[in-house]
Amino acid sequence: MRTLAVLLISLTIPLTVFSAVIKPENPSFNEVADPGAGLDTVAVGLEFTEGPVWIAGSGEDEPGYLLFSDIPADIIYRWSAAGGLSVWRSPSGKSNGLLLDAQGRLLACEHGNRRVSLVLSPDSAVTLCGSYNGGKLNSPNDVALGADGSLWFTDPPYGLEGREQEQPAQYVFRMPAGGGEPVVVASNFERPNGIVFSPDKQTLYISDSARRIVRGFDVLADSLKERKPLAEISPGGPDGMCVDEAGRVYVTAGDGVQVFAPGGKLLGRILTPNQPTNCCFGGPEGKTLFITARPDVYAVKLKVRGLP
Repeated sequence: MRTLAVLLISLTIPLTVFSAVIKPENPSFNEVADPGAGLDTVAVGLEFTEGPVWIAGSGEDEPGYLLFSDIPADIIYRWSAAGGLSVWRSPSGKSNGLLLDAQGRLLACEHGNRRVSLVLSPDSAVTLCGSYNGGKLNSPNDVALGADGSLWFTDPPYGLEGREQEQPAQYVFRMPAGGGEPVVVASNFERPNGIVFSPDKQTLYISDSARRIVRGFDVLADSLKERKPLAEISPGGPDGMCVDEAGRVYVTAGDGVQVFAPGGKLLGRILTPNQPTNCCFGGPEGKTLFITARPDVYAVKLKVRGLP
């Protein structure tokens, strides 16, 4: 755990603008990113950032803000252009992935508490799912929202930290919108990680980090049918992901964010100073890509809008 002095330095350090390295791999990437786009630093000097989610505002007086996790620090941070960076929730259960549900409420995948929680306020959260078949979950990592309000989440062992693994595999689960016992929808992953739906909710993309591939699935009501992988990821392996309105998939990898067409063609890369872990769209127009990158958080303005 960092000292308070280090924390205060992290909260008050001036932001820096880097020249983002936009590397097209296909001419159509010019529709996504300006070659001279700047990479703003939202935060620096943290521990291991993850799970960004944008909370939309209601107008000029409430323009919106970003929440993201710092897993080992046990904190959820809040950032806005006007207010800067502040601690929003601590302890956070060592939260990882964050998401808004169909009612706009905040959900958190908590490594420390081995659960998916509904965060009622900065001081209160309740368990939505913490067990399966009589055993505790491993450490829920990331979560996606289905068309019917159901929650689909990955459960690798990254956050166990020496505690007993009670599940016989690293499952991908589906939990009904009303809560209750989850259902296993995939069991043949080595390290299930990032998870995101296509805009029409008919395709589910899941990172298999150990195999270094993004796997694609057709969504069949409450089950999945696997099809060919979206992409092999190099360098590194895939982590968190997001999509834009056209269905392009933004995958965090060893060199930055790699952007793929829905058919799997690599369109381009947004290279970052530190290895990213996750990303989301936000900002007043929904065209800012926020990137958590271990000690840092970056923001780059794109030409396209992400899903709300």
